[in-house]
Amino acid sequence: MRSFACPTCSHLVFFENFSCLNCGTELGFARVDRDMVAVGALVRCANTQVADCNWVVAPGEGLCGSCVLTRTRPADDDAAGMMSFVRAEAAKRRLVYQLDGLGLSTAGVLFDLLSSTNGPVITGHEDGVVTIDMAEGDDGHREALRVQLAEPYRTLLGHFRHETGHYYWTVLVEPDPDAFRALFGDERADYAEALQKHYAGTPAPGWEESYVSTYATAHPWEDWAESFAHYLHIRDTLQTAASYGLVVGGPDAVTTPDAPLEATPAEDPSGFSEIERTWLPLTYALNAVNRSMGKDDLYPFYLSETVLKKLRFVHNLVT
Repeated sequence: MRSFACPTCSHLVFFENFSCLNCGTELGFARVDRDMVAVGALVRCANTQVADCNWVVAPGEGLCGSCVLTRTRPADDDAAGMMSFVRAEAAKRRLVYQLDGLGLSTAGVLFDLLSSTNGPVITGHEDGVVTIDMAEGDDGHREALRVQLAEPYRTLLGHFRHETGHYYWTVLVEPDPDAFRALFGDERADYAEALQKHYAGTPAPGWEESYVSTYATAHPWEDWAESFAHYLHIRDTLQTAASYGLVVGGPDAVTTPDAPLEATPAEDPSGFSEIERTWLPLTYALNAVNRSMGKDDLYPFYLSETVLKKLRFVHNLVT
């Protein structure tokens, strides 16, 4: 996510802003411009009130390019569901912004953002429809599940990235799956049986050498979705760091080439090698900053050579 400037006074503004806190100019995000703009002759998305959406459209368009992708949402009188819906839409707007930047069309995907107030909802993907349980918008519920499943990381944005990854598998991989199968395994293995085995047992020792998460071990489809989401995590964080001019400088001591401690991220990395070279030093610094605030590591993952090959595979298809 790049840094934005107010078009009137050039003060720093953020992706979620409705106005400039310095000069008061009414602002909104214009998808066609990929920029924060003065509202002017434009109008706010029809979902401004219900989804706290700050995107703007041409008069008469109604919903913005992100909100129009939502097929189903909680009922107006479902207070808890609607609170989570607002958070979910905010995460989805970030996802759409990133997918646009990568040139990945959202024309074939829809979202069912369902409340589990009156019954269970299963987060998942099927035939281009991504379903997200709005209970995931509740911090307590989500954290309890994270602990129960022994996950190092669990966020709404992560869910959106993972589940849309399943959709893009059908677009990017399914037409020619041989290279995928050589690296991730054969996705024709029984999916339901694989998930049952995953939840009934524990990952084999040393899983970290081949997978980015324990859930990725369940089935090649999940390995792809976890890798796809992880690639989006990494790319977005690096681009944000570059946008804000974040430069990581290591100690004065000479370090070995295979353990770099200095990095200058780029907003538009030229290749995966550049991403790999700048990502690890940035995570060292960010983890140290989090620890200084008394929090856990911002990036609690280990990237083995095999995992890096999978991320490179995603990068090559996506770009």
